[in-house]
Amino acid sequence: MDRRAKASAVVVHYSSEAEIAAAIDALVAAPTLLIALDFDGTLAPEVDEPLDARALPEAQEQLLRMLELADTRLALISGRALDSLEHVAHLPSQVLFGGSHGLEYRLDDGDSSLPMSEENSTALVKLDALMHELADSADGAWVELKPAGRTLHFRLSTSADAERLQAEAVARVDAEIPGLMTRFGKKVVEFAIHSATKGDAIERLRDYVGADAIFFAGDDTTDEDAIAALGPNDLGVRVGDAPSAARLRVAGTREIADVLKVLTDRRAAAVSARTN
Repeated sequence: MDRRAKASAVVVHYSSEAEIAAAIDALVAAPTLLIALDFDGTLAPEVDEPLDARALPEAQEQLLRMLELADTRLALISGRALDSLEHVAHLPSQVLFGGSHGLEYRLDDGDSSLPMSEENSTALVKLDALMHELADSADGAWVELKPAGRTLHFRLSTSADAERLQAEAVARVDAEIPGLMTRFGKKVVEFAIHSATKGDAIERLRDYVGADAIFFAGDDTTDEDAIAALGPNDLGVRVGDAPSAARLRVAGTREIADVLKVLTDRRAAAVSARTN
């Protein structure tokens, strides 16, 4: 790297152990705490086959410990469809799920269903055909099916094909199926019939559990919607080096597993002190 490249490089500050501990200590005394987490890229390393994704064992251990804590609820909030999220999570029924960026939920009384009008269904059929047409035009591209939309993945495609696919997808959807919600992620573009964000999921789950404070961690662009929905008593953590409004930042999934252990240990101590 030459001097000019070094001078223009962005220096990312990853939170120190002391910063993490101080922020968590200010959070764990909340009477009711909601721990909400993204899955892919946060709990689970990214993989080529989405259904093969699994949380790191160190993270999974902490999730199971969280379920034993009084006045503490655990939720996963993901862009995955609900059935896909449930498949990869391998967690008990008391865990709450927000799938499809807040369009689908599994709460204590079961799974929610999406309202789909005849117009919605027709648009989804058109979208499905268009996305598969584009995916067939490039090696490594594929389409993820969601109840209210489709996601075009091109992480395994060449850079040139990825750039072309994203541009063509946006242009053609805008021309042929106007009015859909568009989201951009890591080498993906998603189009949805209904509009919702992970921020909507944060608000719904906050109200549902009556949370006094929320801990949220995520790694992708769409997770910024959840981070933006956090209040002054909440704590957001961004995984990776992309721009973020989160108060804390860590490098990857292994570091998040470490943060979750600190969170679980200190929440357990706070709950014990309150009840003894």
